[in-house]
Amino acid sequence: MLVELAVRNLGVIPEARIPLAEGLVALTGETGAGKTMIVEALDLLAGGRTDPGRVRPGTDEAVVEALLELDGEEFVVRRVVPSSGRSRAYVNGELSTAAALGELMGRAVEVHGQHGQQALLSSRHQRAALDRFAGIDTAPLKAARDRVAELSDRLEHLTGDGPSLAREADYLRYQVEEIEQLAPEADEEERLEAEEDLLAGAVGHRDAGATALAYLADDGAALEQLARAVGALRDREPFREVADRLQAVDVELSDAVAELRSLSDSIEPDDERLAAVRARRQALVQLRRKYGEHLSEVLAFLDTARIRLEELSSVDASADAVRTQLAAARSDLERVAAEVGAARRAAAPQLGAAVGEHLASLALPDARVEVTVVDGELAGAGDHVEFLLAANPGAPLAGLAKVASGGELSRVMLALRLVLSGGPGTMVFDEVDAGIGGATANAVGAALAGLATDRQVVVVTHLAQVAAFADQQVQVAKHTDGATTATTVTALDEDARVVELSRMLSGSPDSTAAREHALELLAGSRGPARRTKVR
Repeated sequence: MLVELAVRNLGVIPEARIPLAEGLVALTGETGAGKTMIVEALDLLAGGRTDPGRVRPGTDEAVVEALLELDGEEFVVRRVVPSSGRSRAYVNGELSTAAALGELMGRAVEVHGQHGQQALLSSRHQRAALDRFAGIDTAPLKAARDRVAELSDRLEHLTGDGPSLAREADYLRYQVEEIEQLAPEADEEERLEAEEDLLAGAVGHRDAGATALAYLADDGAALEQLARAVGALRDREPFREVADRLQAVDVELSDAVAELRSLSDSIEPDDERLAAVRARRQALVQLRRKYGEHLSEVLAFLDTARIRLEELSSVDASADAVRTQLAAARSDLERVAAEVGAARRAAAPQLGAAVGEHLASLALPDARVEVTVVDGELAGAGDHVEFLLAANPGAPLAGLAKVASGGELSRVMLALRLVLSGGPGTMVFDEVDAGIGGATANAVGAALAGLATDRQVVVVTHLAQVAAFADQQVQVAKHTDGATTATTVTALDEDARVVELSRMLSGSPDSTAAREHALELLAGSRGPARRTKVR
């Protein structure tokens, strides 16, 4: 349930803290005082869209907080709406997303705003009400629809544009042949670059090798001089270590000279090979410009193109396979649709009877309600649901939009809510009693009180007959000093309730007759039937 609600700088409310009782809570006040702002505050906590224009002028942000009691646990939820920028959500002091906040609130509170009556006029909402009443799980139906749509799109892609697919296949075939003809290897460019460097400088390389060999190995060159140095020091004990080191250098140098001679002899100028290497490198560059920054990407493109070409080459076989799957999916959809449609048709009379029974207790004793179920675009599913109402004896059944007045539509919505009374522990109704009065208002008040026997019900009302049934009455009052306007929210004690009910009845809280009538309303609302749940 909703234990407490706090609002700061939202619309005309500078600051309000509202402890909320169990049972039926009535929010009352003059038109324009800001009662709907309380419902809007709850909608914000439920993850609703924020409007910076609702932030009280002259302030930086609006803040809405609530203390919830859910499944034996307490939660403090908070939504901050700045005058500019993104809103923020908190659960128990920790940052949260608006969606997560809304999910938590949705488990605890269900808000029925003034637009809810109009929503009831749509076939979609009426179908949802029937599904909820009958406990119909429509997820398998949606999954079956999606599967048929997916396979239909796939088949259309395979067969719907033959010339386009043929052009795609021709182009892919050209691309595959172009890459395969050149047959690149992933590391080929690095090897060709090294070979080109070798061939382009072949003459210079050989000359450099010959010069180095002359310095090292010709008569009187480094090798011969080093051997003479080693011979001069041999058997001379003071130079033994130096002689050993020079001997090692002599061996290493001899090996280097042999390798240098071999490399020099292996380098042969080859202009034809050089031209071929350069042409190959240029061809690879052109290939990369078309198919990838690196040759590895070109090869990856080749693999993908081959797979796609194979798919296009076997379109007929693929299309036949998809047709088979689509036929099975359509058969499954027909089966699921028939099951859902049968469940809807079976439950429709029960829902109509249940709503009609509640309307009888809401001062429409002769009302008849029928719920029709017909197929729409999907055969068998019964996805076009309509509530038909005959409010008076002898009147023909017709759609709610054609025959229901504002008050009658309010009562149909309340009756439906009484039928579908499972759900969160707190229900909030914003002026569900619009357009009614007199004995009907008494009946609506009693129905709301009955609904509140096993849950908390918060109702925004202008009717004293409804407010009199409340376990707690909260007054929303607007005050102005000529320069600014502010709204206060006050939980009323018994004496203050009499004054407020007098105002609601006559517009004059000081009227003796109105006060007597208010006391009479309070006494009547607390009779033996006060806590009998409407059935």
